[in-house]
Amino acid sequence: MHRRRRTALTVLAATLVAAPLLSACGNQAHPGAAAVVGGERIEVSAVQERAAEVRAAQESSPQAAQLVNKSGQLNRAKLHGLIFGRILDRAAEDAGVTVTRKEIQEMRRAGLAQQGGEEQFEAMMLQQRWVAPDQIDADMRQEVQLPKLARALGADLGTPAGQQVVGEALTKASKALDIDVNPRFGTWDDQKMQLGDYRAPWITQRTKFTPEQPTEA
Repeated sequence: MHRRRRTALTVLAATLVAAPLLSACGNQAHPGAAAVVGGERIEVSAVQERAAEVRAAQESSPQAAQLVNKSGQLNRAKLHGLIFGRILDRAAEDAGVTVTRKEIQEMRRAGLAQQGGEEQFEAMMLQQRWVAPDQIDADMRQEVQLPKLARALGADLGTPAGQQVVGEALTKASKALDIDVNPRFGTWDDQKMQLGDYRAPWITQRTKFTPEQPTEA
């Protein structure tokens, strides 16, 4: 995978993530929803389904025990990804950015080439990003989308100034979506792109693919 593309989310996240923050809010008015983003519900069942897909893939791996042990916050990870995806979509839409199926497939092929094949690529995505095989294309879409957003904004993600520009665009989109998270999952921080005290594994993995070992809060 092209290194500049691969590091896009990491260098941005480094400017967004600081100390964890929790505040007293929730979405008791939206029973059954894990979060409401832009007036649209993310159902708890949808989060659980995505987490179950990952867990099933982990349990079929030769490293099942290790993978399961290192992914204690799997439900929150999946909710985080769903929320961030909608924020990125909104920021991209505001900037006139689109992503094609061809671009996603090109990014995926680059990953396959880097990892040495489909099996190795899927294993890496499962271990390092907690992404099940059927979820890979959605992850690759973000890998394409964020650098394109940066280019549309005239920002260089390899520089602090560029990271700030993109971070501001994402924060603006996040605030516009008025994100309300079910208290069982935490709260969403618009500035840090962070779900409560959960720090997404991709923050460090986009560059080095070094597995995080978060623990359940």
